[in-house]
Amino acid sequence: MAGYCPISTDQAQGPKSQIAEREEEIGAPKLLPGSVQSKMSKSVLEVPPKGGFSFDLCKRNAMLSKNGVQLPPFTKTGTTIVGLIFQDGVILGADTRATSGSIVCDKNCEKIHYMAPNIYCCGAGTAADTEAVTDMVSSQLQLHRYHTGRESRVVTALTYLKRHLFRYYQGHVSAALVLGGVDFTGPHLHTIYPHGSTDTLPYATMGSGSLAAMAIFESKYKEGLTRDEGVQLVTEAICSGIFNDLGSGSNVDICVITKGNKEFLRNHLKPTPRTYVSPKEYAFTKKTEVLSTKITPLKEKVQITEVGGEAMEE
Repeated sequence: MAGYCPISTDQAQGPKSQIAEREEEIGAPKLLPGSVQSKMSKSVLEVPPKGGFSFDLCKRNAMLSKNGVQLPPFTKTGTTIVGLIFQDGVILGADTRATSGSIVCDKNCEKIHYMAPNIYCCGAGTAADTEAVTDMVSSQLQLHRYHTGRESRVVTALTYLKRHLFRYYQGHVSAALVLGGVDFTGPHLHTIYPHGSTDTLPYATMGSGSLAAMAIFESKYKEGLTRDEGVQLVTEAICSGIFNDLGSGSNVDICVITKGNKEFLRNHLKPTPRTYVSPKEYAFTKKTEVLSTKITPLKEKVQITEVGGEAMEE
């Protein structure tokens, strides 16, 4: 036959698959070719592995930006979030302004998120990312409590958060967090950066107004603060961020966490109240008036036409 070229048996079988080579490297036990386990393992192993996060869209967006395409803005919490440890527990604080570029989207948003009955978390960065990440970890902590029957530990929430941010996204999820809580080992305060790195500090600030808030903490923080002194210091730090950072504003939220108790002070202080209200009400243009109304009922006419022919066989 023209064009016929004989092929040996080894060439017909082809090279070993990557899965088989990997099994030999790790010393996986070999299964009999015709066994049920061999068929099941083959069907499972031949499924292509699923990745955690696709960077294709990130590369596409970078290319579009480089070519001059204006990407749509997303809502950010351009924020001042702080936390400190006092003698009985942890105090967290945050402002309430959410922005999209130079536009204030929400004047009274909540940036202190529930994680567990004894753990709360402040979020800075993209609003959707902070809410999604904290909600996901809060659900995992709830399942962990069901499984163990014990109170959640702050270090457990810290591990869930930093593993999620580092392993899959590595900074592409813009969630900068201040995590605080009290468990049986005492009060704890941590910061988690979008790339997954963490810090453990007696006081911490994050967000666009963090430098102004840190200036207050560096000058006035001391160990053994009482509850009232801690609340006053946190409030002052948030106000410093509100007055010195355009991304922070509106009101001050406070969360006080102690052993077996938490106190959430929503809108604890309103440092920038609205001072001017126009004496005139808004005048809207006159709407088009309805001069006359006429209702015409519609009658449905159905015409039935009989078509002759043989009856259908049953």
